[in-house]
Amino acid sequence: MSRAAEPAAEQERARRALRALADAAPQPYWLDDPGRPAPRPALVGDEHCDLLVVGGGYSGLWTALLAKERDPRRDVVLVEGDRIGWAASGRNGGFCAASLTHGFGNGLARWPDELAALQDQGQRNLDAIEDTLARYGIDCDFARTGEITVATAPHQAEELHEEFARARALGLGEGLTWLERDAVRAEADSPTFLAGLWDRTGVALVNPARLAWGLLRACEQAGVRVYEHTPATRLGARGARVAAATPYGRIRARHLALGTNAFPPLLRRVRPYIVPVYDYALMTEPLTPDQLAAIGWRRRQGLSDGANHFHYFRLTADNRILWGGYDVLYHYGSRVSRDHHQRPETFARLARHFFRCFPQLDGVRFTHRWGGVIDTCSRFSPFFGTALDGKAAYAAGYTGLGVGATRFGAAVMLDLLDGERTDRTALRMVRSKPLPFPPEPLRWAGIGLTQWSLARADAHGGRRNLWLRALDAAGMGFDS
Repeated sequence: MSRAAEPAAEQERARRALRALADAAPQPYWLDDPGRPAPRPALVGDEHCDLLVVGGGYSGLWTALLAKERDPRRDVVLVEGDRIGWAASGRNGGFCAASLTHGFGNGLARWPDELAALQDQGQRNLDAIEDTLARYGIDCDFARTGEITVATAPHQAEELHEEFARARALGLGEGLTWLERDAVRAEADSPTFLAGLWDRTGVALVNPARLAWGLLRACEQAGVRVYEHTPATRLGARGARVAAATPYGRIRARHLALGTNAFPPLLRRVRPYIVPVYDYALMTEPLTPDQLAAIGWRRRQGLSDGANHFHYFRLTADNRILWGGYDVLYHYGSRVSRDHHQRPETFARLARHFFRCFPQLDGVRFTHRWGGVIDTCSRFSPFFGTALDGKAAYAAGYTGLGVGATRFGAAVMLDLLDGERTDRTALRMVRSKPLPFPPEPLRWAGIGLTQWSLARADAHGGRRNLWLRALDAAGMGFDS
């Protein structure tokens, strides 16, 4: 194709991508489900309990369920400001990963001496999730297919192979398979795929909303009292108990577990460590047998690419493709708003990238488009702590890997509240905190400069500029 023809061809690709978005509903596919549970009532009046759980996403649901499993006599109340699973827990891609450290590379850089223990804890946590789903009969399309990280540029292939070699050298490469170009395209066929690293055992795929709703049912069967549309607006300690105010009532409890994650923390000490960022996704219509054959995605692994601004994508049980990622948006002042759930320019960009990855699917339409907020911290993996003289515990900072890691975080919170020293609380990862983010406007400027630098590195063979190297040296560097 001549250079003169390239802009016209690109414009036509952009027009086709926009046509594919024309009928997409502005809502999360997972929550657009006739099987969604009926609303639970709001709290009106006063409640007393042993454990109050604030937040009705995975973090809160796992905490409530594990608390009842540890001691069925424990009186547990869970409050959610909106609907159970309506936020990140019902909007994510449905990748349930064993990793507690946001990947091998991040874990090796931060906790090299205990990485083996962290990987073991992560695998045991994923096994326990699978066991829980079986015991409670939770139907959420759980499938332990693994995930392939694909290289779409030569430097990504080099970085992935280096990670594979390091994992094997440390004896931590079990379940990892290196795929050259032809091998990776035999698993999922895209002209953009140059190589891949397949984690065969460390990732499962789930329907995330049905996972949340299944955990809700399990909690209620165990005796947890659940109130929706009941935000906790203020916390305090009174004597031996903690008190939480709600719009129409008040709750007093012996202990409190905070699972609000990306939303403004009720504990002031947590606020400097978290920034909320917005992530976006598209869902296609169900693929036909011929379309499925054209991409050859027979083993249905989860996929993501190895760029800093990366895409994640997967097949659903009804043969749709979820396609998300790339843009990550921070709003000045850590602002969280439903207004940010829709972003047309991001959806258009995602659609263009989708058809660049899978040109053989030209003509496929998107049925849903949505965004949502997740929490991140400077080490890109969860952190933990207590407050209110040890009567409150928190876990936050999951950075998009909370589908699996929140169960581990729930167990840590309960360990801390019960005053137990366990193999979890002994971990340096659990005992340490990330570096805090600076106040505004430095926070906004620093995040913007980092995003620009990461995009520049993607476009220049992965070379990290002075700013990224300075973050690396300060312990705040990350390649995703």
